Amino acid sequence: MVALLFTLIAFILLLLMIVWGHFINQRKYRNNVDNSFRDETNIRLYKEHKAEIERDFSQGKLDQESYDYLLSELDQSLLQDIEENASEQVQTEVAQPISIIWPIALSLFIIIFSALLYQQTGAFEKLTTMPRQEQSQQSVNAEQQALMQIQQLKKQTELEPNNSDAWYGLGQALIGAGDFAGALVAFDRVIDIDGEQADLFGAKAQASYYQNKQKITTEVQSYIDKALALDARDPSTNILLGMHAFISQDYQSAVEHWQLVITDNRPSVNVQALTEALNEAKNRLALTGEQPSMTGTQALTLAVSLSENIREKLAQSEDKVVFIYAIPVDGSRMPLAAIKLQASDLPTTITLSDANAMTPQAKLSDVESVHVYAIISESGNAGIKPGDFKAEAMNVSLTTDKVIQLEINSVVQ
Repeated sequence: MVALLFTLIAFILLLLMIVWGHFINQRKYRNNVDNSFRDETNIRLYKEHKAEIERDFSQGKLDQESYDYLLSELDQSLLQDIEENASEQVQTEVAQPISIIWPIALSLFIIIFSALLYQQTGAFEKLTTMPRQEQSQQSVNAEQQALMQIQQLKKQTELEPNNSDAWYGLGQALIGAGDFAGALVAFDRVIDIDGEQADLFGAKAQASYYQNKQKITTEVQSYIDKALALDARDPSTNILLGMHAFISQDYQSAVEHWQLVITDNRPSVNVQALTEALNEAKNRLALTGEQPSMTGTQALTLAVSLSENIREKLAQSEDKVVFIYAIPVDGSRMPLAAIKLQASDLPTTITLSDANAMTPQAKLSDVESVHVYAIISESGNAGIKPGDFKAEAMNVSLTTDKVIQLEINSVVQ
């Protein structure tokens, strides 16, 4: 009985230490989970591992094939971390400091409750069977936390089936868990709710890319094409294309894709981490004896306007999307350069150049002449469909210095 009493006292003191320790050490703060810190850590570890590999190679512990393979795996790991961190943004708010009344009240409750429990039962065994939810939560590892997050997001989507943010978060979480098919379903749901957007097709391209063991299949390419048709400078899509080019040792293409994203400097992109990857691609390119080159000098100046009858028709409806693009004259429908505007922006004068390229592999500087189109889309989607309004200029030479007049004056039949 004496041993039980001492055990109970020790247990009470431990609880009091927890209560008052938390009160003493508490502080008011807002904790922003900064993806850049994670990226900085990844970059530091990357540099350390790279130095170890290079040291082993210089000491003859690795042959050339093993050296190239280890560097490629290391680079791929870093780039994948960058891409995953570019779409994540987590913010956690912590409550205001608690009043001293709370620890005092909890202390009195613990002492009184323990005394009554001991007096009535004296059963130490019952004390040891009390729920310990806090301890179990602390023992949950990272994988379990990820599964818990997925379950919470799934429950949220069940309660709020039209919550696009919840569906998008679920898609990203499923990619992290390796459930790429589930991620594609989640992103499709976001598209159903919010409509077609470049970043959503970029996310689908990412999920499908990893599902197909980091290969650009026909399905992956279709998502990439849709994303770039909506926004040729979409960060997630260009980061993915740059990563694939880097893995394929096409360092020039990687440089062009990543430089495009860095130049735009959109809020969702960790420019510092991506710059590290860009510099590594430039270093690899230099080792091949080549120097990085950016876009060419070919450009077309277009004056885009509306005819009076089209303007009157549009005045009776909502503002519509205008796609202005150039395609090669050889019959391919893949735009070499594209810009998206609103009908309310017209008339306007724009310049199409390699800076508006859909992919580094297909640019204005690769051809001598193009067909140019200006399409007002009824559906808001890229492509020419019945009911759209259009203007076109055929066989335009890339050497011309004249302003190309595009008056949207006809309806697609």
